[in-house]
Amino acid sequence: MDYIREFDIQLEREYYYAGETVVGNVILDTVENFKLRTIRVILRGKAHAEWKVMLSGDRRTVKDDQFFVDERQIIWGEKNLETTIPILPRGTHKFPFRFCLPESSLPCSFESRQCYIRYFFKVTVDIPYASPPQGIKYFTVIGPHIDCMEEQYLVNGRRVAGAVKKGTVSLRCVVARSAYVCKESIKLKVTIDNQGEEEVKLRVKLEQCCEFFIDRGVLGVSKDIKHLVFEYGGCHVKPHSRNKWDSANCLVIPPLPTTLVHICRLVQIYYLLTVYLDTDKDYDILAVSCPITIGTVPFRIPNSNSTPAVKYEHACPVVEGGMYLAPEFLLGQVYDGNEHHLREPVVLYKPVYVAVDKSENNK
Repeated sequence: MDYIREFDIQLEREYYYAGETVVGNVILDTVENFKLRTIRVILRGKAHAEWKVMLSGDRRTVKDDQFFVDERQIIWGEKNLETTIPILPRGTHKFPFRFCLPESSLPCSFESRQCYIRYFFKVTVDIPYASPPQGIKYFTVIGPHIDCMEEQYLVNGRRVAGAVKKGTVSLRCVVARSAYVCKESIKLKVTIDNQGEEEVKLRVKLEQCCEFFIDRGVLGVSKDIKHLVFEYGGCHVKPHSRNKWDSANCLVIPPLPTTLVHICRLVQIYYLLTVYLDTDKDYDILAVSCPITIGTVPFRIPNSNSTPAVKYEHACPVVEGGMYLAPEFLLGQVYDGNEHHLREPVVLYKPVYVAVDKSENNK
């Protein structure tokens, strides 16, 4: 519209938790008076999965949606305008709106090539006898609510024993707890009893496991993807000796999407910590695995009044949720006046996840 100079959707902040109230404004800067029937705002949260499959020799696209939030408001005008349509005078106008997110367990915002979970506001400016201008504002939902202090995550260790050809090797792993917020260190203690004839080496690996589902009858499909978050080489244990290893602060979890299990029917996200023993000749002669939950509320020292400070960061680029961004959220390379230099594409939106703020906690 020639007479609309600015059309913007502004929120108080870029991330919210389930149950919180989202407060924002629609900004219209106009250069002349014009008739305006309504301004409508839709709050929507949805998951969408889509990919191509081969069926009877044909390549077909399968897709599915799940909605978590779908609410609407009219913030200017009336639903049924049977009389005179009001006139919006020229100038800058701010139209406030408020929406309450559901108290239910909402999945986190998530972006991958196979599936996304997005929360956004869509605003429609209904002008008579004209194509209605529309705008979309995306924001992040932090969820689901996973408190690392819950009893189910305060676990004891597990033990596994096995044999190699020239003796017996046992491996015992103790994880202080199984839930962590990003930027925390996994607390792992390992005991290795090597009564074999070869030196064994410790290796620790954290993996992200994603399962995507589309239920479309005979076209129902699923897709499993794994990504290595980190791998760490630990101690070496000589033959006929015993050694203990403590992870201390070396297994730091980078920013990752929150664990999603039984929250969204299109995607499940979980993490697996595996401790291996290798020799020079063979890999994985023994392995112990345990699930690691990525939560949203960090661990607190019992009987302490202090709560760890948190910040919000984009997922690291080696996992689903961090390695892919839809083209619609990228503004291409920008020319800044220097013919030999083009600035990197501008990211319009990218989800964030909870991380412990080490700098604040050390103050």
